[in-house]
Amino acid sequence: MLIGCPKEIKIQEGRVGLIPSSVADLVAAGHEVIIQTQAGTGIGCSDQDYIDAGAAIISSAEEVFAKADMIVKVKEPLAEERSRLRKGQILFTYLHLAPDLPQTDDLVNSGATCIAYETVTSRSGALPLLFPMSEVAGRLAPQVGAQCLENNGGGSGVLLGGVPGVDPAKVIIIGGGVSGTNAARVALGMGADVTIVDRNVDALRAAVDRFGTAVKTVYSNKDNIARLVKDADLVIGTVLVPGAAAPKLVTREMIKSMKAGSAIVDVAIDQGGCFETSKATTHAEPTYVVDEVVHYCVANMPGCVARTSAFALNNATLPFTLAIANKGWKQALIDDEHLRGGLNVHAGHVTYKAVADAHGKVYVSTESILGL
Repeated sequence: MLIGCPKEIKIQEGRVGLIPSSVADLVAAGHEVIIQTQAGTGIGCSDQDYIDAGAAIISSAEEVFAKADMIVKVKEPLAEERSRLRKGQILFTYLHLAPDLPQTDDLVNSGATCIAYETVTSRSGALPLLFPMSEVAGRLAPQVGAQCLENNGGGSGVLLGGVPGVDPAKVIIIGGGVSGTNAARVALGMGADVTIVDRNVDALRAAVDRFGTAVKTVYSNKDNIARLVKDADLVIGTVLVPGAAAPKLVTREMIKSMKAGSAIVDVAIDQGGCFETSKATTHAEPTYVVDEVVHYCVANMPGCVARTSAFALNNATLPFTLAIANKGWKQALIDDEHLRGGLNVHAGHVTYKAVADAHGKVYVSTESILGL
């Protein structure tokens, strides 16, 4: 199979779909790999590094899309990239389609086979290709939140960890999954007063087992969230419904109740965000203010630590990339029910129910397409 990897074009996105070691493994398996020139600059990898791994360097994204049987990316394709997809081509990347009707329509109209990292599952029901980026985003959230609380970040001038004689910041983390527990780990390490909110009591028990009495846990309901948010310095939203739009757990009225100069970080913004006042931002302009509350809603948070993120992502995606390349997408999905969950769009059909439901489109099951 001819596998193509274009340079990411989202604002300040330094990650890359294939790192040189992944290229070497694909080439060793008998495949051809083409990489757009300078695609690895953001992770410190040169064109020569890719040449040494066995790839051919291509001058333009247009040529990569035109030649490749499968496109491997990181972020969802932007409009100009979507216009280059063709019928029968495979796209393997993050998609986050539930909050994004224009992208969904374009992928359907392209006729391509689109497999989303974020809906591939594991035996335990976890999301192995989302996991590494959830770890990174979770660990970043207290860092960027701390900057938002600084005066020069528009905040109230509160130091996350406080100092002897002065209280630390109150950090509320909504969601006790991968991002939430990683956010708690870093926030606790910075000395903050941390509370995790979740409606899964097992997740709350796991947090106590992991962090002991250093972390507070509260069952998630509207009243508890409203009470906690009102008194918070920093609220981090990490709620995830696989493949679907994130629920709006923090309302506009709750935001109005927060202290002036407090901050929110919406890790769930890729799926539409879990704050009613959230809108996607970029690393170039990461924040805005609503009701005197600083909002950080960058839709590609891990992109600011591109090398760590790209290597972590490739560690997770490479086995699936190899399976698709070695077997073809259809046989790979037949053989692996967990990879099968990644198929979101195929040949003009929406094949992931949460996406079809979000946009009022006809749902066609992956199993029917595969003849299972």
